[in-house]
Amino acid sequence: MLPGFGNAIAAEALLETMDPARKKMLADVALNTARSAGATYCDVRIGRYLRQSIATRESRVQNVQSTESLGAGVRVIVSGAWGFAASSDLSPDGIAKVTRQAAAIAKANAVNQSEPVQLAEQQGVGQVQWATPLLKNAMAVPVKEKVDLLLGVNAAAMAAGANFINAQLFMVNEQKYFASSDGSYIDQDVHRIWPNFTVTAIDKASGKFRTRNAFSSPMGMGYEYLDGGSQIALPGGLYAYKDRYDMREDAVRAAQHAVEKLKAPSVKPGKYDLVLDPSNLFLTIHENVGHPLELDRVLGYEANYAGTSFATLDKLKEGFRYGSDIVTLYADKTTPGTLGAVGYDDEGVKTKRWDLIKDGVLVNYQAIRDQVHILGQKESHGCCYAQSWSDVQFQRMANVSLAPGKTPLSVASMVSGVEKGIYILGRGSYSIDQQRYNAQFGGQLFYEIENGKIKGMVEDVAYQIRTPEFWNACSAICDAGDFRHGGSFFDGKGQPSQVSAVSHGASTTRFDGINIINTARSLG
Repeated sequence: MLPGFGNAIAAEALLETMDPARKKMLADVALNTARSAGATYCDVRIGRYLRQSIATRESRVQNVQSTESLGAGVRVIVSGAWGFAASSDLSPDGIAKVTRQAAAIAKANAVNQSEPVQLAEQQGVGQVQWATPLLKNAMAVPVKEKVDLLLGVNAAAMAAGANFINAQLFMVNEQKYFASSDGSYIDQDVHRIWPNFTVTAIDKASGKFRTRNAFSSPMGMGYEYLDGGSQIALPGGLYAYKDRYDMREDAVRAAQHAVEKLKAPSVKPGKYDLVLDPSNLFLTIHENVGHPLELDRVLGYEANYAGTSFATLDKLKEGFRYGSDIVTLYADKTTPGTLGAVGYDDEGVKTKRWDLIKDGVLVNYQAIRDQVHILGQKESHGCCYAQSWSDVQFQRMANVSLAPGKTPLSVASMVSGVEKGIYILGRGSYSIDQQRYNAQFGGQLFYEIENGKIKGMVEDVAYQIRTPEFWNACSAICDAGDFRHGGSFFDGKGQPSQVSAVSHGASTTRFDGINIINTARSLG
C-alpha cells in the first residue's frame, strides 16, 4: 500500500483530467487576492495526484487501491516572510480564502524573522505544458491485465523453486498546475511506475531461508517499461535490464538465485576490490552524495529529522577532494525516463543538469530560489518539490548520477583485472551516520572474484566506507554502454515528512581496498 494519499476512487476515474481554463481562472483568483493582501510574491499549485497500487502473494491478490487527492496550495511572501496554506475547496471563494490565510501566516512569521526572504529572480514563461513521454499510460491499462501479470510472475517464480513470493505494482500520475506572480502558467502531467517483488527460498531441513528482490528500477515511464527488451550480458551468466524490464523472466532467475544463496559459503572478512553494479551503487550515490549535497541539510535545516552533512560550505571554498580524478557526479532533472524528470520544478523554474563533483572536486550543491544567494549564485537549480498540493514545496534531491567512464571499458574487462574482489548486484540493507560520512551497505547478490575470474557466490557481505575515502578509491568506471538508472520511489525528508521519487544513474564501477565485513558474524 502506498503512503496515505487521498480518497479511494474507481480505476476508470484515474483517466479524468481538470479543465485547463478552470485551473487558470482559479490561479488568477489566488494571484489577484495575494496582491490585494500585500504580497510581493505569490505562487499557486493546483494539483490532482493519482495513485494506484496492486499487491499480490503467490496465487492471491492482497490489495488493489486507486486514490485521488485534489486541491490547491498557495504560497506568498508578505513583509519579507513566507506564508503557506492549502485547501481542497476549489471554488473561487475557497481559493481567495486560502490565499488570505497564507498572507496572514506570512505576516505572523515576519514578526520573528530576522532577515527577509531573498528570492532569486525568475522570468515568467507564460502558458506552457510538459508531460512525461509515454507510449502506454499505465493508468489506462485494465486492472485485470495488471493483476494477471503479477499472478503470472508469481506462478513462474514458484515453478522455478521459490517457496514464497510477493509482487507489487505502483503507479503515480501527478497532474500539476503552477502559476506565479512572475507570469508563469505551467501545466504538467507526470507519470511514474515501479514493479517490484521479493522471492523467498527455504531449506526445510535447516529452516534457513534466503531472498532476492527484483532487479527492476522505478522509472518515469508508462506501462511500456514492462514490455521487456534487450538485456546487458554481465560476467558469470548474469544480466541487467536497460530501458525495459521483463518481470516474469527476472522472477524466475530470482527464484534460482535464492535457492543458490542457500548453498553459498559465508564471505571471509577483509580488504577487497569491489565491482559494484549500478543496481547496487545507486543507493550509495543517493545516501553519500545526493543527501549530503542538499544545501538545506548542509545548513542544518534538516538536523532535527534527518541529520546534517560533512560536506560543509568551507569545503566548497577550498576545493574539497570528494573523489578520485575520474569521479564526476552531476544533478539532473531533465533525462527522459528518470523519476525526477519534469519540465519545471514546483517553483516554476525550468529544470537543468549541473555538476556537483567535477573530476573529483566538490563544485556545487542542490539549492532552490531562496537558497542560492547563500552560494553567491543568482539562479535556482530547479529542484524544488512538494509531494502534494497540501504540502509546502521545498528543496529536494535531483537525480544524482555518476558520469560513465570516458574510455571504452566493459564489465567483463573490469572483472578480468581484479585479483581479489567482490562483485555486488542489487540493493540491500544499509546504515549511515547523521553526517553521511560513515556507512555500510549490503546487496542482493555477491560473487567472489579471484585472479580476474568469478569464483562463485558468497553470502553475508557488507562493505564499510567513509564517504570521501570511498570515492577516492574509485579506480575504474565502465563506459556509457553499461550506464543504467536505479532509484528510490519513496525518499523521505522534512517535518512534516514528505516523500519524493528520484533516480541515480551509473555504470559498473570499481573501488579498491574496501573493507568487507561478514554480517552473520557481526550479528552473532
